[in-house]
Amino acid sequence: MTDLAPPAPGMLEDLRRRFFASPLQALVSLLSLGLIALVGWKLLNWALLSAVFDPSQGAEACHRAAGACWSVIAARWRIILFGLYPYEEQWRSALACVAVVAMTVLSCIPAFWTGRRIAAIWLAGTTVFYVLMKGGVLGLSYVGEESWGGLALTLFIFVATCLIGFPLSIVLALLRRSELPWISRTTGLIIDAVRSLPLISILFTFAIVLPFALPHWLQGDKLYRVIVGSALFFAAYQAEIVRGGMQGVAHGQGEAAMALGLSYWQRVSRILLPQAMRNALPATINQFVISFKETSLVVIVGFFEIIASGNAAYGTGEWRFAYAEVYTFIAFIYFVFVFSLSRYGAFLERRMSVGER
Repeated sequence: MTDLAPPAPGMLEDLRRRFFASPLQALVSLLSLGLIALVGWKLLNWALLSAVFDPSQGAEACHRAAGACWSVIAARWRIILFGLYPYEEQWRSALACVAVVAMTVLSCIPAFWTGRRIAAIWLAGTTVFYVLMKGGVLGLSYVGEESWGGLALTLFIFVATCLIGFPLSIVLALLRRSELPWISRTTGLIIDAVRSLPLISILFTFAIVLPFALPHWLQGDKLYRVIVGSALFFAAYQAEIVRGGMQGVAHGQGEAAMALGLSYWQRVSRILLPQAMRNALPATINQFVISFKETSLVVIVGFFEIIASGNAAYGTGEWRFAYAEVYTFIAFIYFVFVFSLSRYGAFLERRMSVGER
């Protein structure tokens, strides 16, 4: 007769074993708990209990208060979210942001995971965004790219970077795995050269230096040059991620596909890439998260994205002291987008059982 397994310890017993197993461990646990409670109370008091929310009270009320001055957000939220976009047309920028979010959400629903549906969603979403932001058609007044700013510009740069960079990364990964040495080595040299440079230097080169080396008809707008540079940087890193996923596919599967008479493109599209993308999913989600946060670097080359808009919100008038509140608000916006993307990545990993064998 086998012995019965011992009962699982209760919650209190588990806490005692983890944090109060010895007098020294108990002391450290109590001190840590007290420190966390103190910091939590300070943050709660600063952010909510002693904060000023009413913009009608002005900056003077914030100077007298002991907490945060959220009045600056209520008074300057348009500048933070829309930047230099014309005031009377900011509803278009808001709708453009909604279009991008809706496009992204629809792309994440499994029912739309076919090539035609994804392509239709991204084409429609990008067209709606561009028409709303730029105008010049359907009775909308024209707004040049130099007047774009805030959250809409951040989302546009991120979406355009991923839309161009992701297919390019797959092409680069396949070329680096080519059986022709001159193709694979040249592609590897390009990838390693781009990855060895900081993104700031690439953005600066495409925005400032490149126009001196190109004819006028080929220069294009600075915004699109920056997007191309950002997409190239994204593609170089993502290509190595995709190539790593390809290396995780058993070589015998390719040989079996060849034995069945499948062509090269059939082997790549039906066998290699689906498994490679599954293997590379965690690193791919991480690359998307990094790319979204790196959109803030475009402020270096003169774009009025959400960080620059936040600087303008507190840098003029009576709100110069309220920089902490403005940056906290911007950090919350980044957190919402990045955390949502991370959670969706975790959902995909569970759905595809990534890492399970």
